[in-house]
Amino acid sequence: QVHLVESGGDSVQAGGSLRLSCAPSGLTNKRWCLGWFRQAPGKGREAVAVLGDNGRPTYYVDSIEGRFSISRDKAQNTVSLQMDKLKPNDTAMYYCAYKERIYYDCGRRDYSDWGQGTQVTVSA
Repeated sequence: QVHLVESGGDSVQAGGSLRLSCAPSGLTNKRWCLGWFRQAPGKGREAVAVLGDNGRPTYYVDSIEGRFSISRDKAQNTVSLQMDKLKPNDTAMYYCAYKERIYYDCGRRDYSDWGQGTQVTVSA
């Protein structure tokens, strides 16, 4: 089992930036997918961005185009989500998740391990 700890959530004003980090422990599989998902109040959980060990990022929310970037820091052993030009509708609990990479693309389904989440609140 992979244990995931998220950090970096905060309350910011619209137009601000945040950097979320996900620190996985117990990750021994060389083929992995780590992704960021979010759940806004009253809405279902949605995939935001995922990254595989093959270095291939995929973004799933049209509204984040050009504003969010997922990356891996090998030295820190973390996967981060840089969020710029934040909007009020980015307000959500953000979760990091893991699964073993079976196919070339990670996709947004069937993640097996989840963190507790970190809250992002963007005020107008």
